[in-house]
Amino acid sequence: MDPKDLLGIIHPFLAVAFVFPMVGIVVNMAWQTRQRRLQLESGEKSKIPPIVGREHVKIGRWLAGSVVGITLIALAYAITFLPDPKLYEQPPLQIVFILFMFAATIASVYFLYQARELTWRVVFSVLSTVGLVILGAQDGVYRRTDEWYISHFYFGIAVAILMVFSVAILPEIYRDKRWRIAHLVLNTLAGLLFVAQGFTGARDLLEIPLYWQKQYIYKCDWEERTCPFELQSSQPQIENLLGLEARNHPNFQN
Repeated sequence: MDPKDLLGIIHPFLAVAFVFPMVGIVVNMAWQTRQRRLQLESGEKSKIPPIVGREHVKIGRWLAGSVVGITLIALAYAITFLPDPKLYEQPPLQIVFILFMFAATIASVYFLYQARELTWRVVFSVLSTVGLVILGAQDGVYRRTDEWYISHFYFGIAVAILMVFSVAILPEIYRDKRWRIAHLVLNTLAGLLFVAQGFTGARDLLEIPLYWQKQYIYKCDWEERTCPFELQSSQPQIENLLGLEARNHPNFQN
């Protein structure tokens, strides 16, 4: 396997090994947190430990950061290796712009986690979202725009933005029940998108050829499901095959 192919599977490896297990943990803790709250409100004594709420918040923040992180990793790979010409072959100004956007987006996410005031959380969440959208619009990113409703890219960007928004509104859900409901609705949507990501990601891995195969695969007609037959490269094999068939014929005479 080519090193570029190995770099290409970092994103799905991290998603399967770390992100999706965290999704399950966060969903489980969210359910326990809600059950505990409902039990206490009804006057019952809950057997669910109080720490479950804090753990839900902590791992939820890890999950949000991880989703944004693997999204940036996927975009970095696509922008660097998939366009023609490659990023490192493009004008210096374009390279500087891409590097600046990655640095600015990472910095915005970092400061979003550090911000305490609502105004700054809104500012850094917007900057993080803008950075993700601009990077996603670069050459080399496989967007599947004509089928956006089953696009791994659009689902992934949507999930990353929802994670950013969840971090931004986190302190507000303790102050206003409406924000808590918004948090529940948006993260339910995010859960559905994670399921869709599992399907579309597996599908896209099947559709992406290895690096050395691309020069042959991309000559194929996808609608007709046919590939060009290179007679010259196959001529020796054809001659050998025809010779073997002729020798095996009943009327063959040496």
